[in-house]
Parts: sequence; C-alpha cells; structure tokens
Amino acid sequence: MPLRHDARRGALMMLGATACFAVMGALVKGLSPRYAFLELMFFRNLFSLPIVLAVGLRAGALLRTRRLAGHAGRAFTGMVAMACAFFSLTLLPLAEQTALNYTQPLFVILLAIPWLGERPGPARWAAVIMGFIGVLAIAAGQGASHGGEAAGPGPGIALGGAGLLVGYLVAALGGFFAALSTMLVRQLSATEASATIVLWQSLMMTAMTGVALPFFWTTPSWPDLGLLVLIGLIGGMGQVLNTEAFASAQVSSLGPYTYTGLLWAGILGWLVWGELPGVAMLAGSVLIVGAGFLILRSEFRRAR
Repeated sequence: MPLRHDARRGALMMLGATACFAVMGALVKGLSPRYAFLELMFFRNLFSLPIVLAVGLRAGALLRTRRLAGHAGRAFTGMVAMACAFFSLTLLPLAEQTALNYTQPLFVILLAIPWLGERPGPARWAAVIMGFIGVLAIAAGQGASHGGEAAGPGPGIALGGAGLLVGYLVAALGGFFAALSTMLVRQLSATEASATIVLWQSLMMTAMTGVALPFFWTTPSWPDLGLLVLIGLIGGMGQVLNTEAFASAQVSSLGPYTYTGLLWAGILGWLVWGELPGVAMLAGSVLIVGAGFLILRSEFRRAR
C-alpha cells in the first residue's frame, strides 16, 4: 500500500484504531465471566474475516505463497499474543492491561539483537530500561487502588492479588509474543505483500481457535451473540484503520496518537467498572509511554 504522506488522515485513522481496540477490550472484559477467552478469540477472528477479506481483495492480495511455514509461525505467535491479551483482560483493570500492551516495542529491540544482529545504541537501551521499570512500577503497586482484588469481572476477583500478578506476567508475555510476531512479519515482508500476510494470519488464527473451540464452547444467548459478533467487527475495523494510518503517515508522526489507547481504556474502565488508576499505574504508564517515544525518536533519527 503506497504511503500517502497525509499526516492528518493518518492521525484520524490512528485515533479511530485505538478507540476500536479499546472498545473491543472492554467487550472482551465484560463477556469474560461467561465465556472462555478462547471462545472470545474465535469470534474475534471469525467476524473480522469479512472486513479483512474485503480490504485484501481491494488491495489485490492473493493467498499464493511459497512460505506457508512462515505464515503459520506468524499466525501462531499472533494467536499466543492475542490469547495473553484476552486472558489478562479477565484479571486486570482495562487501563493497566492496555499500558502493558505497549511493552511490545521494548521486546522488539531485544529480539533484534540475536535475530537481525542489530546493536542498540544508548537511547534504545535507555528506552528498554525505562519501559521495564514502568512495568515493575505497575506491578509493585498492584492492588493499591482496588484493595488487592482485580477491578472488574473475571477470575482475578477470586485470586485477589495473586490474580493481578498473574495478569501482569501474562500481559508482559503477550508483549513478547507480539514482538516475536513483528519480527516474523519483517522476514515475510521481504517476499510477501502486507495484505497477503494479513489474510493468511486471519485465516489461520480463525482455524486454530476453531479447533480448540469444542473444548471451551458455551452457547451464547442472543444478546451475547450480538456482542460477540461486535467484538469481531470492531476488531477487524481497528485492524484496517491501523493499517491505513501507517499507510498514510510516517511512524514518528503517529506516535502520540498510538498511545491514546491508554486514554480510551482509562475512560471506559472508569465509566463501566469504576476503575480509578492509582499512582503506581500512572507512573508506570508514563515510563512505558516515555520509552515508546524514545524509541520513535531513535527511529526517526536513523531514518533521517
């Protein structure tokens, strides 16, 4: 997809994408007490397929490939990353889980050392250290703002502070697998079109979650079925808007808008579950987002 060099369009697309992902996260969190997270993942993948297919066909994407194993690896790492995100949503307040999602760029830097032979400079190492201090700050303040229990529905209520700690670890693990998926995309993009990569990922992730579905199936009520379909449609729309944003403007110019997901999550968490972020969560989020800006600044300097 050619770069349009339209910063305003890119900003609007990114704002829409982050809002979609925040709403999708809220729906997943709200439905998690009644349905297994793997069932939620299946509906997320299945009902985003029509949107992904429509966009892929418009871009002229084909499923013809000589790198089926590479696509399977990318789909597997993407599925594990999504599983970690969906499961951690059952344990953590929405804003905290969203903040931990932003650890992905930190893991990308670390994985690029053995994977691509890159040597991070002082600014990138500072960003990695700052980001992980932010993760530790959030974990150290676990339970401070909600009495040691998970704020919101899910097994975290029963597990108390232990549930929150598990949620932090799983969310961070999701960042690692998302970074691993990013590295695989870099390899595939040498020979495959981005739309082809997305098509294979969506098809394979739907198939993978479909295989596991009989072991976790709970028949949804009609109102819940509508919400499950909505998870897929909103997730697919967010995916498309995110792609359009990066096709419209430089990554460095989109940085500030990328992190608005934390704002959307904070607002939704407060309105729906009365979740109020504590000092540790705010401080940790500032460190993680600051690390992201350091990485973007470093990327901009290298590109220039």
